Amino acid sequence: MPRPANFSVDPRLASLLGETYRSSEKALREIVDNAWDADAENVWIEMPDLWEEHPIIIRDDGTGMTEKEVRSEYLAIANARATRKGKETAVKRRRVKGRRGIGKFAGLVLAATMEILTKARGKQTKLMIRKSDILQAGRDLERIGLPVEVVPCDAEEHGTTVTLSDLDSRLNPPSPDKVKEMLVLEYGREPDFTIQVNGSRLASHDVSGEKFIEETDLEGVGKVRLAFTITDEPKGATKAGVVTRVGGKLVGTPGFFGIEEREDIPAGLRNRIIGEIEADGLEDDVSADWGGLLENSKAYKSVQEWANGHLTQAVETTFARDVNLARARLQKQINRRLQDLPEYRRKFASDALDRVLKRFYGESQERVATLVSLVLEALERDEYWIVCKNIEDAQFSDIVQFAEALASFGLLEMALMARQAQSRLKFLEHLQALANNPDTLEREMHLALEKNLWVFGAKYSLMTSNQSTTTIIAKFLGRRFPGKGTAKRPDLLLAQNVEGRYLLIEFKRPSDPVGREVEAQANQYRDELGPNLGYIEIIIIGGSVEHMDSHYQQPDTWFFGYEGVICTARTQLEWLLKELTATNGANPQFDGLPEHLGKSSKQ
Repeated sequence: MPRPANFSVDPRLASLLGETYRSSEKALREIVDNAWDADAENVWIEMPDLWEEHPIIIRDDGTGMTEKEVRSEYLAIANARATRKGKETAVKRRRVKGRRGIGKFAGLVLAATMEILTKARGKQTKLMIRKSDILQAGRDLERIGLPVEVVPCDAEEHGTTVTLSDLDSRLNPPSPDKVKEMLVLEYGREPDFTIQVNGSRLASHDVSGEKFIEETDLEGVGKVRLAFTITDEPKGATKAGVVTRVGGKLVGTPGFFGIEEREDIPAGLRNRIIGEIEADGLEDDVSADWGGLLENSKAYKSVQEWANGHLTQAVETTFARDVNLARARLQKQINRRLQDLPEYRRKFASDALDRVLKRFYGESQERVATLVSLVLEALERDEYWIVCKNIEDAQFSDIVQFAEALASFGLLEMALMARQAQSRLKFLEHLQALANNPDTLEREMHLALEKNLWVFGAKYSLMTSNQSTTTIIAKFLGRRFPGKGTAKRPDLLLAQNVEGRYLLIEFKRPSDPVGREVEAQANQYRDELGPNLGYIEIIIIGGSVEHMDSHYQQPDTWFFGYEGVICTARTQLEWLLKELTATNGANPQFDGLPEHLGKSSKQ
């Protein structure tokens, strides 16, 4: 009669079992990680369309396990493989994925029953684990009797099959598309590890984004196929690039076929490329260890040139589109400021903004909006137009003067942005001192911030409090706080942006906390003003923010402490100065302009 197997429990069990997988797709990846650690070359995943009726099956051709290994190692909970056998696998010297020794529980996230069928050294071992038995046992897992069956098999057979049955209907089923994307990012670059999901091998098209497929017949090579995706966001430098596949086998490491040498293509955009190129005609040009292709191969060079052309075209198109979209999001803000400039200056201003959008491609919209605001302010300075005039004049002079004028333009642009950032940092120092003074009232903070709403972030940098909004507040307060109560009325600021949206700021003393009581009062003001003004966002700012349950917070009401707002604004400006310094190659934060910038190139 077969002897039942038992779990072997490590003292760390209680804390490890408390960790859960954030998605069913990540639970499946854990089982694939086990196949990787078993030196498998192939993994086949079957995911049914009907969630309730069919199991999920994950099969690999790894080393498998003997009965002894199942009992003493697989069932040793919290006993990580890396601890038992080292950080590399025995055969392929792969870096071991399993770190915590609880991967065997991953399948039970999805299923009530998990069957492990593993073959090694002429024996097939089958183990059955039921979630209900584990839940009932609690901490006494070592007392659970797990059915184990051992039968002979062909000595050449090896590998493991995990079958997940009785899937939990309370959970959303794992999405095949999400599983493919997750696995292609993790394993799609491995030369000796192939994964198939529902009969389809993982490929670059399994990641989300804009997809491209190009095919051709190259002389001396034959049929070549390039398939790549420009993902919606960067996936990281280690996961990016195009791999080369010859005869179905990956050769070398991912690359970019020359576009990495283009200084005008941002790294953030380049790292959104994930793809592969198939060229079976290069088999004679592969190195003996299949670690790469011969550098002096004429056939490989023709493949590189062909791939470079298509990658370059796709990347340039994406770059131009993304920059235009970034500009479109800021267009209303830009147009309002450009209207105040003389017409002959507007083209220079527009070109300068385009350079900023390209230079800071990939940064957050808030940071880009801050930079645009700084550039627009710089564009209104007279010295900027002196340089622009020099450029215009130099076009009719020799090429050296023209180049010098263009260089001066870029230097001045960075210098003005740096000066503005330095001035704002100085302002923040004084604002911090004002906030730290225990005698400061809300009215003083109102006066300091009324024309400096950029402190709250780029979203508010171009909001203004004009005479009409001030009048609205005055009338409103007059109705709400007549007579003696007027002295106790709150200090409010109503600002408006170029889209006509309103922001109501309620200032409290830097020594006073803000919380639910102030929120209720601010919402009353919004209710009074809303019928006449429409959408109103609220900021409540004071010395500190009381603890509040976020579930009951209004979606358009924000609480800030003066110190936190000042600290965030300072961090943004310091980042900008650091970027400008790195771009210039020297410190652009000078006090005066270079002497030649004020001279016309004709002189």
